[in-house]
Amino acid sequence: MFVLLSKFLPMFAYPLGFSLLLLLFVLLFVRKKHNLKRLVAVVFILLWVASTAPVANALARSLEWQYSPPTDIPAADAIVVLGGGTEPAIPPRRSVEINSAGDRVFAAAQLYRDGKAPVLILSGGNIDWLSSTASTPADQMAELLSFMDIPSSALILENTSQNTYENVLHTKAIMEEHGFDQVLLVTSAIHMPRSVSLFAKQGISVIPVPVDYSVVENTSAPSTLDTILGLLPSAGNLSTTTNALKEYLGMWMYTLQGWI
Repeated sequence: MFVLLSKFLPMFAYPLGFSLLLLLFVLLFVRKKHNLKRLVAVVFILLWVASTAPVANALARSLEWQYSPPTDIPAADAIVVLGGGTEPAIPPRRSVEINSAGDRVFAAAQLYRDGKAPVLILSGGNIDWLSSTASTPADQMAELLSFMDIPSSALILENTSQNTYENVLHTKAIMEEHGFDQVLLVTSAIHMPRSVSLFAKQGISVIPVPVDYSVVENTSAPSTLDTILGLLPSAGNLSTTTNALKEYLGMWMYTLQGWI
């Protein structure tokens, strides 16, 4: 039930979902013209602000820049890779594909090739009512890593978890089973604070290796045109804002559950 509610209800707390709910309320219940105008104005301002670069970048940066990629990555017992960077081979896709978070898979392969750990723990299962395929994120990552010549003997699949909390619990069980103490954690930078907090709650100190940054350092001062364009609404900025709010909402919900 928690998984269902945690996937469904938050959608209406994000800017787009909340705006649609507010518009629905206006259509069904608001009769006075001046109240209608005020609520529509609220929706307009909310969507515009959430779709601008300054707001999106500030929210994403507040999460992504909490952990920087280590300049000298130490050796560890295993590399833990959290799912979310792949798409299953559902027609017309001919094979497993990566999405915007696919850097996780490439980073894990590079760490293995650099000799940072002899084993990769691939964590990610399906939510039955959300997935139409038996292939799990862990399976999909394994397929891509095999394509990159990572031996199957180096892969440990954890393909039953349905959220980040379960990722951590099941990964902890694998670590205890194999006697692993030190692990490198690979996930998107925006997802790293929540993930590290969950591992810490379980008494596991991980070495964060964040990837998939959406906000990077400015190498030069933005031009006037860039500043103006950044203040215009963009679907990409709205998506970044939503992803950041998803993490903050997730941390709040996990705190209420006592998981972090």
